[in-house]
Amino acid sequence: MAFGVICKALLASTCLLFTLFARRAQYRSGPVGGLLEQFENTTVFWKQFDVAKKIVALHDKSVLPRLEPWLRCEDMRRRGNAAFVFARLGDDQGFQVIHAILEDRSPKRAVFEIDSAGHPSPARQIRADRYYAAHLFGDLKDVRAVPVLVALLKDEDVKEVVPWSLGEIGDKSAIPPLKDALADNSLTMRASALRALEKLERDTPD
Repeated sequence: MAFGVICKALLASTCLLFTLFARRAQYRSGPVGGLLEQFENTTVFWKQFDVAKKIVALHDKSVLPRLEPWLRCEDMRRRGNAAFVFARLGDDQGFQVIHAILEDRSPKRAVFEIDSAGHPSPARQIRADRYYAAHLFGDLKDVRAVPVLVALLKDEDVKEVVPWSLGEIGDKSAIPPLKDALADNSLTMRASALRALEKLERDTPD
């Protein structure tokens, strides 16, 4: 009796290992595998994002378990790239991770940005990470991000990218707050808001 149970357990374990190895082999030999390896080995965040878009274009949700550890990557911009893949493939973890990066102002993070004296700058890194997360919401084009972004139109860290993201999302509810942003004291901000308004109003049916 006990021998039979042990045999069944060994058989189940063997089948599971075979499935895992088969999936790994599929990843290695197919386009998904090549892109996953590229994603994992690309250290420059904006180059990695290009790979992320290619992964999304395959519409293959089986990649998500392998990318799941990246949702905790120390580099928040690369973490955001993985979250983008999750969100575009329909997993809500992705949206939540990008939102969390945008809201995170803690200095406890991996720091790559350098100040004018050549020292690592947590403050600059916070700004860079949050700015990138706001940009990712524009790439994602999820209307749920609209109220999050509108609330940041006066946030000095990210406000200049927020109009672009709102324009990319394309939700008309952003038009009134963007018109208010035309009074901002930053010329760059006013220009960004104007471009977003032109895009939104151009796409509004008559």
